[in-house]
Amino acid sequence: MASLAAHKSAWLLASLLIVATWLTLKGETFIISALVVGAGLLSFFFITTIRLTEPSPLPSTFQLTWTSDYKINGQHLSGFARTETGEKLYVMYTLSSELEKHFFEATSITGFTYVVQGELVAPNPPAHTYAFSFEKYLVSKGARGIFEVKSWRLMSKKKTISSVLSKYRFHLKKHIETSFPPSLIAEAQALLIGLRDMDDDLQRAYQKLGITHLFAISGLHVALVSWLFYEGLLRWGIRKEMAIIILLILLPVYGVLAGGAPSVIRAVSIVELIMLLRFTRWDISVDDALAISFISFVLLEPGVIFQIGFQLSYLATASLIYSRGIFQDRNWLHKSFLITFVCQLLVYPLLLYYFYELSISSFLANIIFVPLFSFIILPINFLMLIATFLSMPLAKLVFNVYEPMRNWLTEAILFLQALPLQLWSPGKPAFWLVCIAFVSVLFSLYFLEAKHYCKVAIVLLIPAFCIHLAPILYKETKITFLNVGQGDCTIIELPFRRAVYVVDAGGVLRFRQEPWKVSNSPYEVGRQVVVPFLKGKGIREVDILILTHPDADHVEGAEEVLEEITMREIHVTPGSLNTPAMQDLLAEATKQKVPVKEKMEGTSWHVGSTSFHYLSPRDTHYEGNDDSIVLFIQQQSFHALLTGDLEEAGERQLIKLYGQQLANITLLKAGHHGSKTSSIEPFVELLQPSLTVFSAGRNNRYQHPHDIVVERFKKRRLATKTTSIDGTIEVTIYRDKWIVRTEKDLVRN
Repeated sequence: MASLAAHKSAWLLASLLIVATWLTLKGETFIISALVVGAGLLSFFFITTIRLTEPSPLPSTFQLTWTSDYKINGQHLSGFARTETGEKLYVMYTLSSELEKHFFEATSITGFTYVVQGELVAPNPPAHTYAFSFEKYLVSKGARGIFEVKSWRLMSKKKTISSVLSKYRFHLKKHIETSFPPSLIAEAQALLIGLRDMDDDLQRAYQKLGITHLFAISGLHVALVSWLFYEGLLRWGIRKEMAIIILLILLPVYGVLAGGAPSVIRAVSIVELIMLLRFTRWDISVDDALAISFISFVLLEPGVIFQIGFQLSYLATASLIYSRGIFQDRNWLHKSFLITFVCQLLVYPLLLYYFYELSISSFLANIIFVPLFSFIILPINFLMLIATFLSMPLAKLVFNVYEPMRNWLTEAILFLQALPLQLWSPGKPAFWLVCIAFVSVLFSLYFLEAKHYCKVAIVLLIPAFCIHLAPILYKETKITFLNVGQGDCTIIELPFRRAVYVVDAGGVLRFRQEPWKVSNSPYEVGRQVVVPFLKGKGIREVDILILTHPDADHVEGAEEVLEEITMREIHVTPGSLNTPAMQDLLAEATKQKVPVKEKMEGTSWHVGSTSFHYLSPRDTHYEGNDDSIVLFIQQQSFHALLTGDLEEAGERQLIKLYGQQLANITLLKAGHHGSKTSSIEPFVELLQPSLTVFSAGRNNRYQHPHDIVVERFKKRRLATKTTSIDGTIEVTIYRDKWIVRTEKDLVRN
């Protein structure tokens, strides 16, 4: 609460008075009351001295010291560093050569101090409401902004405890890469040192089963390691008191080596606090230890409260602590199910709010996989790591036994995730629905402890039913021009979701690069922009995916969308199926048995009061942009024209064939991103659109939309909007009127 106050509004600090009063009436211990008061005072200090004070401008030359949180991707080195004054910056540096890249890959630069020159740049805004926001990410990390390095010079290499431990972690990472079989490297790095670099397909499989958290070092993980180490010390004949002291010293070391994620810090701090206080004969309850850990964490790093990992970690732990009555007098199987059920139940509103979907199978999958990973796979990975230091022949023998079994488990996971009805995808619920869901969860836990199972089902299902239905309870037609950069993607939603159509799916024009410059995780428009939008809106099924023509900036993302969203059918322009850009999509469509149909002029259909017509192409021979599918939409007095990449010849043909029908339309999606080869004078003069949308990328190399084209609309006083400037654009059509909202309006709402 104090941290939120520090970031949002000083008025929130007043709520701490209520907490303090309540604590006084409850007769709480002095330490808890003092911590609450301290939280308020420190937050007030944060507001008055930092938040309300403009940060001083960065000097032209200054020093940056790298933290351990950095990565190398392609030709870019990026991560967090601190200035001489302690400010945190997200630093981006473009590597100049392959030799320089090899140096940074082979060297831990934590603690390296550079004298740098460059500029502070603003993060790019998110593509839409449901897309990843880099600005929010920086806030959660406590960073001031992005600093692009133009030049730098190594000044010194600081040796601190943190930098030394980070160096050992780096060497451990390299050791695993060189000594473990390739198929086991990602698992070992994730479970042993908290590095997650999993194959995309396998990661998605774990997400569908709701067991991705198994590859993060969790509280159970830390507790198990602590117990094993403690018992090992006792077996070696070390006295109990000395074993506790050794554990108190080594646990923070393990926390740093494990990556220092919120779940690790939470677990380590709680264990340290309980053991330290008990060592001094001062008992403290687990829930008080959790509260002290939470308050201390947000005071030291206020932005962490906005990290989903932090929220889920503390919430899941609290759910177990305060649900102990539910687990009493149960057999082990029943207890295992209830522990999983309670954890998943309390975090499900948050999961929906952040990820827009929930794994249904996780309630059962975790019963099997949590014990399997915690008590079998994790210890085996520790044994294999130890074996690689003691004897590589012994390690290879263990690998030869374990690797086939682990591969069988992977195949089983891939099989299970392919089963239908794995995910509930209702979209991002409104904040008030999230609050209602949390209240319903608390009531359900009360009824669960009382063993009133019918009441549990009722209080859970009613809010869930409301969340599920909320995205379809509207009576307007919505046309959204998604900001996919230099490409096209338009989503059409009819009232009450009677139908959903996606016109093009964006994509990236990729150019050949030297191998060392190629990104390890290339940007994917379909997966990173289109899919989050559809899932955020609660769109679980698309009736028709319309691909206007086979250019990469229109179709490359289609395969990624098809992998995540159910499609009924796909429409393509005739003659385009044999082009290289369509091959991945066709393979995925064949795999999922989605029909792909060639469509041309004359195709039309109606849904309610809305009609759809294809006005182009007129023949089956694909020759380029002028053979784009052109879609005409009519809903009473509202008329819209989506033209793909249509150019001059295609526009003249439309004038000739449909001149009267297209005169004075309402909405135009301009052809070819506003290229000067499109939107010719006669076409603009005929259509006189009330609103024209240009879909183009920020600072694109083609200068779309071209100044000449924009001027044609301006001189006729015709309104235009561009995705590169306005972001995602939504046009909402009511019975007798329509309104347009840009990304700023959508975020504000």
